[in-house]
Amino acid sequence: MDIIEKSWDAQRRIEKRVKQIGKGKYGRVLKLARKPTKDEYNKIVLVTGIGILLIGGLGFLIWIAWDTFTELLYGVI
Repeated sequence: MDIIEKSWDAQRRIEKRVKQIGKGKYGRVLKLARKPTKDEYNKIVLVTGIGILLIGGLGFLIWIAWDTFTELLYGVI
């Protein structure tokens, strides 16, 4: 097989893959996807921000409890 036949074979494989974009299980999801409205985007940002604050606050409370517990157990280090 010479180099020209190899290059044509590679070209056919690339074209076959490109034609498959948008088909299959992920293609259906992409076809249904749309850009969120400004109201939807604002709600997503708000809920995500509240979640980040809650998780951060919980982590901070665990750190304070751990720090207090170790001070009581071992004394001031």
